[in-house]
Amino acid sequence: MKNIVLCGSMKVVDKIYEVRKILENKGYNVLLPRECIEGKPKAIASKAHFNRIIDPKNEIILIVNSTKNGIENYIGPNSFAEIAFAFFYSKKIYLLNDIYKPYEDELIGWNAIPLKGDINKLD
Repeated sequence: MKNIVLCGSMKVVDKIYEVRKILENKGYNVLLPRECIEGKPKAIASKAHFNRIIDPKNEIILIVNSTKNGIENYIGPNSFAEIAFAFFYSKKIYLLNDIYKPYEDELIGWNAIPLKGDINKLD
């Protein structure tokens, strides 16, 4: 069973839960940004989730980059930091949707793979 770390804005937490259920049904062990969801202080939540990302047992991160406030494929600053950590630690990086244009150069350069809404492309 592969471990997959989910990342994304807490404004789309319902979508994060939806993706978790789909992935668990496919046999993945899904790790959530639990401390963020629980409303822990940002420093504590971020460190805990960064540790999940860099854990050698966790090879894949998936950014749930849904539309937020009318912005398609949104990736916020915290998720972008998580992508940078994943890149530095040689993790496989997937985007649930397409490339977020403001970060296009980095996302392409760091080999982030856009699933364009098709979670089956993880298989």
